[in-house]
Amino acid sequence: MSFLKLERVIKRFGSVTVINGVSLEVKKGEFVVFVGPSGCGKSTLLRMVAGLEELTDGDVHIDGRIVTTVEPADREVSMVFQSYALYPHMSVFDNIAFGLKMAKMPPDEIRKRVDEAARILQIEALLDRKPRQLSGGQRQRVAIGRAIVRHPKIFLFDEPLSNLDADLRTQMRVEIAKLHRQLGVTMVYVTHDQIEAMTLADRIVVLRSGIVEQIGAPTDLYDRPANTFVAGFIGSPKMNFLRAHVKAVDPQGITVSHEAFSGGTVLAPRSSARPIEVGAPVTIGLRPENLVIGSANPLLELVADVSENLGGATQVYAAAPDGGVVTIVANGRPKVGRGERLPVGLGSGHVYLFDEAGQSI
Repeated sequence: MSFLKLERVIKRFGSVTVINGVSLEVKKGEFVVFVGPSGCGKSTLLRMVAGLEELTDGDVHIDGRIVTTVEPADREVSMVFQSYALYPHMSVFDNIAFGLKMAKMPPDEIRKRVDEAARILQIEALLDRKPRQLSGGQRQRVAIGRAIVRHPKIFLFDEPLSNLDADLRTQMRVEIAKLHRQLGVTMVYVTHDQIEAMTLADRIVVLRSGIVEQIGAPTDLYDRPANTFVAGFIGSPKMNFLRAHVKAVDPQGITVSHEAFSGGTVLAPRSSARPIEVGAPVTIGLRPENLVIGSANPLLELVADVSENLGGATQVYAAAPDGGVVTIVANGRPKVGRGERLPVGLGSGHVYLFDEAGQSI
């Protein structure tokens, strides 16, 4: 049975629809991440779960109860925002305890809950400090502690790491994963960073323009994207796309032609029963990390343009005959000169195929 359920949820601001009939279910104890580009509606959707945005239509269920018209304070959810929103004149202890004091909880119980949260987040030594005496990562821990002490049914995170530098983001990402493992509480997390989504989520909800494009485990979305949008969004660097045409269709797969292919054509496996006709335009998808420079059996014949040394790997940008750019991630530091002809093979993975509408074939 679902613990959180969104049923045909719609949100309009005037004539603009920002959430368009979203339905999804989250199991108890699950970590679900809403991901998508800026403006796709992911934060609005989270705020609707929290009760901070009214629904235009549809319903929100939490633990078997319809909470669509229930006040935020009565939904038993805790939200961690992008901004820490700490009271600068209060100590860490008082910031964490503020909500409990407002609820007139007994002082002994408040102390117990704050001490427990501080222990989990490893901020026991900071309880007497003011926010100005804390680093960004410590302030975020305090904000999370304020959510923990309420013992909510669901944690909601709205891009909580976006204000941190790269090292702190990585550290806090690990801490949030540990927190979920320790508490076992349902968590819904919003981010535009697909790396956060891939590393934290049990399941990812990919949103675009207020519509759910695909829901699935991180590896499912990476291995079996439903369309070119998901394929291009999940994975870093993004998937390469080349326009091609169907040459032949048979039970083994679909033969497609493109002038960059060494043999003129390549056989791509089918991932669905979607019909496709000979001559139809298609899009070929190739992941940069699956491509190998200098293959004895090259799939592509490209021309090197720019290479970026990343230390342990090199990112090479090469030109296809049709003017398209193909990104290749190579291990080590291969010496690739601009204008050099590159035979490029497929070392792992496979060729992805999408129809003219961008849907996986």
